[in-house]
Amino acid sequence: MPRLADHIPAVPPSGIRRLFEIALRLDGVTLLAVGEPDVAVAPHIIEAARAAWAADDTGYGPNGGLMELRRAIVAKLARDNGFRADVEQVWVTVGATQALYQAMTLTLGPDDEVLLPDPGYTTFTMNARMIGAVPVPYTLRAENGFLPDLDELERIITDRTRAIIVNSPSNPLGIVLPRPMLERLLDFARRHDLWIISDEVYECFTYGRPHVSLAALAQEAGHDDDRVFSVFSLSKTYAMTGVRVGYLVTPPGLTSTMVTVQEASISCVATPDQRAALAALTGPQDAVVDAAAHYLSNLRLATALLDERGLRFREPEGAFYLWIDVSHASDGDVASWAESFLLETLVAVAPGSAFGRTGEGWIRVCLAADPADLEHGLRALPAPIAAASA
Repeated sequence: MPRLADHIPAVPPSGIRRLFEIALRLDGVTLLAVGEPDVAVAPHIIEAARAAWAADDTGYGPNGGLMELRRAIVAKLARDNGFRADVEQVWVTVGATQALYQAMTLTLGPDDEVLLPDPGYTTFTMNARMIGAVPVPYTLRAENGFLPDLDELERIITDRTRAIIVNSPSNPLGIVLPRPMLERLLDFARRHDLWIISDEVYECFTYGRPHVSLAALAQEAGHDDDRVFSVFSLSKTYAMTGVRVGYLVTPPGLTSTMVTVQEASISCVATPDQRAALAALTGPQDAVVDAAAHYLSNLRLATALLDERGLRFREPEGAFYLWIDVSHASDGDVASWAESFLLETLVAVAPGSAFGRTGEGWIRVCLAADPADLEHGLRALPAPIAAASA
């Protein structure tokens, strides 16, 4: 057999997927490891997809997406995110995963460096390695409130650094970066002439601190959005993860380039899926409001229970995850501990080390769950000795 490309072995497997595959082989698992909404898709979205299939609306579409959908996204960006975008800056993608990959493909070449959060979404590192680029983690430490350390960023940047990934609201930590921090990151990128890839997938789920789009801050500062790639998705917001529709908002002036890379990578997103996305964006938003209320209710349930049991955690400002400290039980190898915990208790949680080295000793628990399942899973976690004996 001929050998594979040299860079492929460097692409790390997903630690979350490994645990998920084990869970699928077991019966009666309480699954809190995967970021999957547990609410139903709104009926009008399902009907739009059904109608597209029934009408045989299944042909090729434009590389950038259906024009009606792109216009609806432009309106949404102005209304909800506070920034202007031309329709030619909006590109419908196969989920946010492709949007991230597209942005990284456009900005990074072999051996270029990209700064990315640690702990951070696993696909950031996987994408960088797929391209042959070098992921350089910037650490989000508990003692710093899990916020980026600007001094560290200045230390780790090199003449090969081309981009920085910013994720707010964040997966796995649930951080919503404060506006002053976003402004400092924008200034950092501008001083060092870096691209910014802004992952805003969880924009609709925040708890107290409002989400701010980096492109909006760039426009407010008079820089337009000439270095910001903004990544969005309908998967989490509308509970349609398997439909695979996201979108990438590029800096101005990349139309011909984007046509080429879209044609080379996907040609276009499936038309019935785009019809469903259009219905999601332009139809009633009650289901989104209800989902946010459900996640907030689960968050309150979970934090009360963790406090009661003496478990340390980071209370999120956004997304639908809890970041919980199990270092008292994991003995320096939280990935192995999570597998043993799954086999012993039939409760699946995501090991923090799957999100980077700084995640060692922590786990991520998904709040998108039935409250009874969430309570069962959290009660199965081992409490610290002092709390257990109190």
